[in-house]
Amino acid sequence: MGQTLSSASPPGYNSLVPFQGLRVLALESRRAVEMAELIRRQGGDPFVAPSMREAALEESPELDRFAERLFNGDFDMTMLLTGVGTRQLNRWLAARYSESAFADALRRMAVAARGPKPVAALRELGVTPTVVAPEPNTWRELLAVTEGRPERRIAVQEYGRENPELLGALRARGAEATAVRVYRYALPEDTGPLREAARRLAAGEFDVALFTTAVQIGHLARVAEELGCAKAMLAGLRRTVIGSIGPTTSEALEEFELRAALEPSHPRMGLLVLETADRAHELIRARQ
Repeated sequence: MGQTLSSASPPGYNSLVPFQGLRVLALESRRAVEMAELIRRQGGDPFVAPSMREAALEESPELDRFAERLFNGDFDMTMLLTGVGTRQLNRWLAARYSESAFADALRRMAVAARGPKPVAALRELGVTPTVVAPEPNTWRELLAVTEGRPERRIAVQEYGRENPELLGALRARGAEATAVRVYRYALPEDTGPLREAARRLAAGEFDVALFTTAVQIGHLARVAEELGCAKAMLAGLRRTVIGSIGPTTSEALEEFELRAALEPSHPRMGLLVLETADRAHELIRARQ
């Protein structure tokens, strides 16, 4: 990995905290400032490069068809995979029908939530989910928690990218699964930090890399490809200690032949930073 400690200690450096000056890359977008502070508190030298933004699909024939079927009572269950998507779907329907249209429709069917974020969005609508997937809140837990249920006409709110595995598994059960995509993940408006991250990875300038969602590695690779340094960037990542928020993100990394060194005990950003910091030097020594 080359030099494992920064040549200059970061602001607030404390040799008693776990990262001890390691150079830490994170691709977090929505909570970028908080992520940098978490790394700093653990003695790391953070570089946070926002890697994505959620772009709403304002006009979509797919959403029009979903709304028509929803209000016709054509679904027995709706699966909500993200809080952002739940809120955006509600806003889209409220603008075209009524403020309570989505909540009223959900109360007439079974509702499955992938985890605490869609549960919180449902609470805002006054809707209680029928079932909630346990941690680590992936599509696999959602599939397991709905096993044996009678609903066969299922709408699945996707999140940024398609989930053919979940749809395929539902259809293998005999369900009619309909994907509902309400937003897509796009590159950030300012790709400068992400490009800088790709260049610095290619140059071997990071000791640790933290991934908090599956989309981040794809966007990083896309930018690196545009810069002509994709191969070197991935090689640089393989020399880092990679922390992944959970199984879905780890699977996305594996698509690029990258292996996460660890996942936190619970899929929380703070725990990802804390537990990676605790083990980073141990994992670095194991590679030497």
